[in-house]
Amino acid sequence: MYEKKIKEVILDIQSGKLDTEHAVQALKDLPFQDLGYANIDHHREIRTGYPEVIYCEGKSTEHIVGIVKAMLEKDVNILATRVSEEVYEATKDLHDDIIYNKQARILIFRKEAFKVSEHKVLIATGGTSDIAVAEEAALTAEVLGTQVVRLYDVGVAGIHRLLSRREILDDCSVIIAVAGMEGALASVIGGLVDVPVIAVPTSVGYGSHFNGLASLLAMLNSCASGISVVNIDNGFGAGYNASSIIRQIERG
Repeated sequence: MYEKKIKEVILDIQSGKLDTEHAVQALKDLPFQDLGYANIDHHREIRTGYPEVIYCEGKSTEHIVGIVKAMLEKDVNILATRVSEEVYEATKDLHDDIIYNKQARILIFRKEAFKVSEHKVLIATGGTSDIAVAEEAALTAEVLGTQVVRLYDVGVAGIHRLLSRREILDDCSVIIAVAGMEGALASVIGGLVDVPVIAVPTSVGYGSHFNGLASLLAMLNSCASGISVVNIDNGFGAGYNASSIIRQIERG
C-alpha cells in the first residue's frame, strides 16, 4: 500500500499536479520516521512486501500508542503481536476497524481488506493447549494475505484424528505444525506430505519439557525431510514465513 502511494506521487509529478517541494514533503519519512524512542521503518514494505510489525512486549503503552498513530497515517494495515489487554484498551479507539484476539495476543488495525491467496496454509496443532500459538500464526498469515485452514487437536496421542483428515494435508501448499510435549507432530506430518513444513515448538508440557526446549530439540532433530523450525512459541515467525513461501509460489 505504501508503494502504491509512492507511485501516485511520481505520477502526480509527471502530470504536473504536484511540484517538487510538495513531493519531498509527501516522501519525507522515507526510509524511516524518527519518533525519538522508535525509528519506524516505513520503507520495509517496499523492500520485503510487508509493513513493519509491532512487537509490543517490553514496550511502554505510551510508546506503542505513538507508533500506532504514526503508522496509521500511512494507510497501511497494522499488525501488533504480544499485545496485552492494557495495550488494547489504550489503542482501540485509534481506528474504527480493529481485531483483537486475546488468546493469540494479536491486534490488527485494518485499513484495507486482506487479500486472499489462491494457495492455502494449513495450521495443525498437537493439542488444544497449543491453539494460542497457532492462532498467532494464523492471524499473521491472514493479515499478510494468505488463505488459512485450521486443523486443531490432532496430536500423536490420537494419530487417527490426523490421518482421517489426510485430504486436507494434500490440499495445502505449506503446513505449520504447532506442538508442545515431545513435539512429534511435525515429524509425522513431514513424513506424509511433499510440501514445506514449518515446525513451531510450544512451551506446553511438564517439568522435563523445559518450557519448550524438549519440543524444540525434537523438531530440530527430526528425521523427516522438508521441515524448518522456528523458535519456541513463535507463531508469528511461522505465519510470516509461510506467507512468504505462498507469495513466491503464486509469483510462479
